[in-house]
Formats: sequence, C-alpha cells, structure tokens
Amino acid sequence: MFMVGWDKQEIHIQAQGFAMFGFGSWTHRAYEKRTALFARTFTIRDSVQTQPTIMCCLDFGCITYAMRQGVVDALKQKLADKFDEQKLLMMATHTHSAPGGCAYEALYNMPTPGFVPEHLNAVIEAVTQSIFNAMDAEQETEICYQTCQFSDQIPVAWNRSLQAYNRNPDVVQRVETETHLALNREMQLLGFYRHSDQNERQLNALISLFGVHATCLGNTLKAHDGDNKGYASALSEQYLQAQGINNPVTIFAQATAGDVSPHFHGPKQDKIRKQIKGEKEYQYAEQNGRYQSELAIKALSNHHASVTWLKGDLDGVLSYVNLSQIDVPAEFSNGVENAKTSVACHGVGFFRGTPIDGQGAAKPITQVMSLFSKQVRKKRLANPNAPDYLKYKALYDSQFPKDIVLESAENRLFGQNIDISPSIIDPLIAEMNRQVKAGAIQVSPLVPSVIPLQILKIGQLALVCCPGEITTTAGNRLIQTVSQQLAGNSALEKTCLVSYCNDYMGYITTNEEYQQQAYEGAHTLYGQWTHAAIQFKFQQLSQQLNLESSQRQYDQTTRPAEIPKHELEKRTNHGNLKTAVR
Repeated sequence: MFMVGWDKQEIHIQAQGFAMFGFGSWTHRAYEKRTALFARTFTIRDSVQTQPTIMCCLDFGCITYAMRQGVVDALKQKLADKFDEQKLLMMATHTHSAPGGCAYEALYNMPTPGFVPEHLNAVIEAVTQSIFNAMDAEQETEICYQTCQFSDQIPVAWNRSLQAYNRNPDVVQRVETETHLALNREMQLLGFYRHSDQNERQLNALISLFGVHATCLGNTLKAHDGDNKGYASALSEQYLQAQGINNPVTIFAQATAGDVSPHFHGPKQDKIRKQIKGEKEYQYAEQNGRYQSELAIKALSNHHASVTWLKGDLDGVLSYVNLSQIDVPAEFSNGVENAKTSVACHGVGFFRGTPIDGQGAAKPITQVMSLFSKQVRKKRLANPNAPDYLKYKALYDSQFPKDIVLESAENRLFGQNIDISPSIIDPLIAEMNRQVKAGAIQVSPLVPSVIPLQILKIGQLALVCCPGEITTTAGNRLIQTVSQQLAGNSALEKTCLVSYCNDYMGYITTNEEYQQQAYEGAHTLYGQWTHAAIQFKFQQLSQQLNLESSQRQYDQTTRPAEIPKHELEKRTNHGNLKTAVR
C-alpha cells in the first residue's frame, strides 16, 4: 500500500496571437482557447519515505529545462530536504496546440517569436500548485501495473516513416497497407485504487503510456487545445466522476511516439487527410482520445492475469549528460570502433517536415538546400592539411549521411553566419537573423546538449524516462538494454518507457532509421550514434539503480550552462501582441 495524492491545475495562458509549439510554423498562432490545458500530478510515498515520487504531465508540446528548473527551485524553497529532485518526473502530452516560448534555448522559440516569461511562469505556477495539492490529498492507495493491446482494427495510430522503419533488421517488414502494424500497439497502465464505503477496490485515477503523436489537429487551426491526449484525459475523468469518484485525475502520456501518427499513412493518405479540416479535426482528435480512454478504462476495470500489484519501495536516479561528446562502446555501435556523437545539427529532412503531420519546405527548395549542404561539406574536407580539417571530419563522420543545414554549436547555416541568409526565404529565418543581429544568440545555444536521463522505481516497476521523441524500434531496444541490466535485481520485474520527459532533445532514431534521413533522422541532432549513446548512458544509469543509494557514484551535479541574461532579454517577448508578429 502506498500513500498517493493527485491533482490537476489549469495552465492559465491567454491566447493572444503567439505561435504554438510543435509544427514550427510562423502562422500557427493561437487566438482563442478551445479546451483548457492542465498540469496533472501524482505524488507517491512508500511506508518509510518522507520525500515523494512526483509525476507531473502537462498538456504541452514538450518540457524544457527552464520549466523543470523553475519547478525544482520552487519545490526546494518550499519543501527543503523533503524534496528529492531525482524523483521528480515532468512529462508532456506533446500536443501541438499549446503555447511556445518556454525555453531558454533559442531555436524552438523562434516562431513564438522569442522567449515569453509569462508563459513559463504560468507553467511553473500550475505545476507547483498541483504538486502541493496532491501532497495534501494523499491517502492509502493500491497501484497496479498492467498492459493491454489495441486491436488491429482500431484506427488509432500509424507509422508515418515506413521506409526508415523497414531498415531495422529486428522488425517484421511491413507494406504500405500495414502501417498501423508498424508500431507498438500496447498501452501500459498504472491504475490507482482506493476502497469504497463498501470496502470494494475502486479505480480512482490512472496513468496511461501509449505512443502516438498529438497531431490530430493541424497547423491551420488557431486555438489552444489538448488534442487526442487531452481529450482522453477529459473523457476518462468524466467517466470516473460518473462512478462517484471525487476529483479523479487521469494522465495520458507518451511512449514510442517518434514515428507514430494519428492520421492514416498509406494509400491515398493525402486525400484522406485533406477531408479532415476545421471542426472535423476537433472531432477526429476527440475520437482518437476516446479510443485511448476506452481501452484504458476497460483494462483497469477488468483485470486479467498479467496485472501486477506494485509493492515495495520508491527510488529514482537522474543524471544530466552532454550528448554532444559521447564515445560510444562498440556493443552499441554495431561493432564500429571510435563511434562518437557530435554537436547538434539539423538536416535537410528536418526542414522538409513530415508527410502528413507537418509538411515543411517544398521539394525544389529542399533540393537546393541539399546541394548547398554538400558543397559546404566538400569544401571543408578538401584539404586534409587545413587546421580545422580534423574537426570537420569528426563532425561529418558522426552526422553521416545527414545533409547538414544548421549547426547549433556555432550558430551556422550552410557553414555561414546565420545573419547572412536572405530573410525572404522564410519569416523564421528573418526572425533568426534579427536575433543574431541584436546580439541575442552569440553565446546562447540554439538547442540543448546537456540532457537529463532518469529512471524511476515504483515497487517492481522501472520507468525509463526519455527526453526525446523516440521511435518505435529505438524505444524497444532501449527497454531491452535497461531490462537486461536490471535482470539481476529481484525487486524489479517490469520495465516500461515514457517519453517527452524533463527536457527536449529532438528525435531518437535507430542507426538504421537514421540512414534514411527522413524527418525523424534529420531531427536526430547528435548524429547517427545518438540512440547508441542513449542506450549506453541508460545502461550506466541502470547499474546505479541496482546499487544501494549509499554506494552509488554517478554525476548528480552537471546541469546546462547558464544562459547569458542579457542575451535572453534581447530575445524575450513580454506578452505584447504588437511585437508578437512582425
């Protein structure tokens, strides 16, 4: 039996014309609120601990370091030694219809445009209030873990990057009509039960983990909305309220969603998607959420043989690692010696976008971009005696075969300073130019490189908390790595994965998928060995979880470098609508 509390708080951000996070579209701006956006929180304690495990999920596109650190600072101030950062998990549903502007890093704030402190403060306030309320509401609660499967006939998710998926030797090869099978159709569940007045065990709350992009709503809509995950939570909470549960909270979080779309990908995909526009998109999102809600409620209301009632202690390990400079062991690099990650780079495929969820630049433009990129690479590697030859060779070896467009470490576009690019190409480029010329990103990183990795232990369950958009096969392999490492720990029986955790690092594809250089591979920032590096570092973290806390020796102090305040201020938008769209 655990002591568990839960609560949800609305994130109060007014829709006033700022761009939403996810599609990277300058015109995808919010002018109204369709549904409320919430911070939903569970706090869990075992019989001996005063420091709770905290699990919070936001109806947001991602978690940023600014969000997490703001919450950490607030909890440390209020709770002091009763708060353990190692056991704080922040997740995002990845709705693309929620505010942006909440990161200290520059790139993903460009469409907003800029950093919006009012948005960040609203997030921190909602999260911390939900945590304190959850703590106050803690009661004796039983927790079960179980899994269930969507039947093949439920139209809930499809693999949107089939060619990349089929490159993996450890998958069943699928054809265009089988994209709904080229993903993990399993939902993993935590059910929270209390005893009723009749002393019957009754479902009061739940956490669902299932990977599918929250992109039922496209980039032409103009309202804040929770998308499919938000609707799933709302529908499940309505159901539990109807059963007499007071203040139920249900979280529908993400798992291996990197290559998984809620829109049909197969024959006539464009025609099908074009028929779902406007109000039909909201109906489509609600129906997708209903599929998820109904499966979760049915499974947790009718236990089967695979259910595991969690018991034992709570634990957690969290470490920040610099993903731009990892030497990858041969066991994770397919035997390749001297495999290394590199500084973050975005490829042409990133700007091309995805086929259905978010199309980017037109084919003629990306063809020209690819040509420019190849010319830069050829020039840089032309002279082996050049002083920077070895630096660039290491970069291209790591990033191969990516056609590099944007080098985040040195703020370069096609090998040149960002501010030389013609602004007429794209308003986002114009905004980037403006910020560079204003001195707003001279030192500041465009994207993070120091990233948090975390594993939580809840009784017999290990929860692998991944900060990126991890693909189906990459996620499966990561779980295998952690499970193998934890196999000797008799207290741990189950391992599952949650994504979009604690920060945002772009995508994580397998090395095989990376070679395709579709959107997912081109947005895998630290090169072709990114996934291998993640496996390696999570393996090390698993080893630490196996040890008694007093014996653990791992990095608990590294954090991202502080952003220069004068640069952050120069790209800060203080909620002024007149400056929101230039």
